Amino acid sequence: MTQNVGSRDRLFRTLFGVYGMLLGFLFIQGVVGIVIGVLGLISLVTGAVGWCGIYALIGRSTVKSSESSAQSSSEGNGRA
Repeated sequence: MTQNVGSRDRLFRTLFGVYGMLLGFLFIQGVVGIVIGVLGLISLVTGAVGWCGIYALIGRSTVKSSESSAQSSSEGNGRA
């Protein structure tokens, strides 16, 4: 899986994920809290991993060309 979530997008997803999980699981009761918490968890995971399934389905990527070339060169250095 190649990354399709850029650095700024990853930062926002991670922050929103932490905030959403805290809000949903700790402060809001019931089904609404669970839904907000799960959405926060999904956002946190996609931010941490750097890959989004929905972006892959629609063919979108927020990775800038300099980020992707640096990533591909660092992946190529570890292979024999």
